[in-house]
Amino acid sequence: MGSTINEEGKWRVIESEYLFRRPWLTARRDKVQLPDGRIHPEYYVIEYPDWVNVIAITTDGLFVMERQYRHALGKTCYEMPCGVVEQGEDLMAAAKRELQEETGFGGGEWKHFLSLSPNPSSNTNMSHTFIATGVEKISGQHLDATEDISVHLLTRVDVFGLLQRGEILQALMAAPLWRYFYQVDK
Repeated sequence: MGSTINEEGKWRVIESEYLFRRPWLTARRDKVQLPDGRIHPEYYVIEYPDWVNVIAITTDGLFVMERQYRHALGKTCYEMPCGVVEQGEDLMAAAKRELQEETGFGGGEWKHFLSLSPNPSSNTNMSHTFIATGVEKISGQHLDATEDISVHLLTRVDVFGLLQRGEILQALMAAPLWRYFYQVDK
């Protein structure tokens, strides 16, 4: 079976207006025509840059995880190292940069694992997950102004337990980790 993801039923954009433009968030209102001819005058789209996540595993088999406060939820959460892809940046280069900046870990063997849409109904970006095995501590953290990240080295059992208990709240991190444990870590 070939790919089931295609442009069948694509809507036609009649006009588009930007409502808000910032580096991390751009919102627009589209007037669209559906394939059956109906017009929808206000369809809102959020433009974000692409994101990268890293399932990073050290030379001794520990997962490099982070705990970080997330203001929108008002909670401190376990997460994978992650971040925004800079304009024109190669996806793997972005993933390697984010891992080192946030955790100080690097090196190892890298491969692309999975790409997901955060919300194909309203968001334009994709989230790309990489697996890095055999990473080692190579530097200190180099955090952005709004980042306050603690690094945690967890066992496979620890990470799987976080998933089972619903303690990894970020869906675009939980989904790749579930897939990892289902497909790769058997």
